[in-house]
Amino acid sequence: MARAELRWSGLGGSGRGRRAVAGWDEDALTMAVEAARGVVAAGLPESVVFASTSSPFTDRSMAGIMAEALRLERAVVAQDTANSRRAATTALIKALRGGATELVAAGEKRAAQPGSAQHLNWGDGAAAALVGPGKGIARLLGAATINADLLDVFTSADGGLPYAAEDRFVRDKAAGEVYLPAVKAALEKAGVAAADIAVAVMPEPVDGVYAALVRACGLKAPNLCAEISQQAGELGAAMPLFGLALALDRAEPGAKLLVAGFGNGADALVFEVTGPGTGTAAAALRQGVVLTSYTRLLNLTGRLPLDWGPRSEVNQKVSASTLLRHGRDMHGFVGGRDQGGNVQFPKTPIPVRPDAEGAETYQDVPLADVPAKVVSITADRLNFTPDPPFHFGLVQFDNGARVAMEHCDIEGSSPEVGDPVRMRFRIKSIDRQRHFRSYFWKAAPAERPDLPAEG
Repeated sequence: MARAELRWSGLGGSGRGRRAVAGWDEDALTMAVEAARGVVAAGLPESVVFASTSSPFTDRSMAGIMAEALRLERAVVAQDTANSRRAATTALIKALRGGATELVAAGEKRAAQPGSAQHLNWGDGAAAALVGPGKGIARLLGAATINADLLDVFTSADGGLPYAAEDRFVRDKAAGEVYLPAVKAALEKAGVAAADIAVAVMPEPVDGVYAALVRACGLKAPNLCAEISQQAGELGAAMPLFGLALALDRAEPGAKLLVAGFGNGADALVFEVTGPGTGTAAAALRQGVVLTSYTRLLNLTGRLPLDWGPRSEVNQKVSASTLLRHGRDMHGFVGGRDQGGNVQFPKTPIPVRPDAEGAETYQDVPLADVPAKVVSITADRLNFTPDPPFHFGLVQFDNGARVAMEHCDIEGSSPEVGDPVRMRFRIKSIDRQRHFRSYFWKAAPAERPDLPAEG
């Protein structure tokens, strides 16, 4: 769609492939939380790492908010890592060598200039891995790191948008001087021959890097990153973790995997598959809705701010004291069961139960994973939203809670009363005066549609 729209200008490349586009209420953190929800059930981590080059904040712990959204202990060690597309693989190596149970999650929603290769080829997405003792589904055989300030692309804090180097220079140097020594060292430490690698997950800064590496070191494995880039775009720091998940969805036990992170150097990790994957990465590539409006794409990616008129001028400032008092319940979507057994959100001083006579104490009841259905829903074009219409209504949870909520991920007709919904962690509001955003949960259709075949 975008490439076809740019055809008049000579920009847009081949016109093949797709890129994943996040909604207005998604960012690197919300997508990372969604990815992490699929793995934390396997064990409560002792530490959490959030990796991204597009974190919405530079002085606010995204890993801390993630820990609250996942309802982890307050004492969990939370760390943010950034400034390199290999931030996730570097964190993964440290976690694998540490021996503790650790969650490594990466998310990206990167800005780029319309018409640039980055705007057309970079996808929005996230992935997560849970590392710890035990059998698991893969074990590390060896890893290596090479640091090299190769500026294939960089983003300045002053400039704000990426600047790319010349492709041929990047292709030659990335393959021969960065990837090659890292891969050789990792294979040597693992005691695995290049020809024995069944699947590779190696992000390419420009086309042709993997082919040059294959010629140089004897790899014969297909590179899953080529498929991911074709179907979802280049996912930045999330690419190696998503590729690893996809490889585990497909590989047989005993298979050897080569996973790499690239950015001002390279990390290379060799794994042996020990169990089946979850299938979530393969499903993610199949699902979605095709975006047909280039103007909407520009708006969603922040490159075409529209004038929504006075209705958009509402002050959405969030009180710091409110966040401190209620943030864990908001981020974790934790309701309460009163002394009469009624479940509600939020926990009001006096329960909403009709026969309540005064303040009561509550038992915490997390709602994010409780089955729920639509009680009522409205598609409104009077309330402001950056991507109309504004969907909201009542949601009934199976444990008795009934909550007025926003809905998200609705394309086409609104859900019907009685339809099942699933909770998703999203941006609640954006205070554009103070450049602040708050987070909460929204109701989304329980099932995502499959993408149509590319024509």
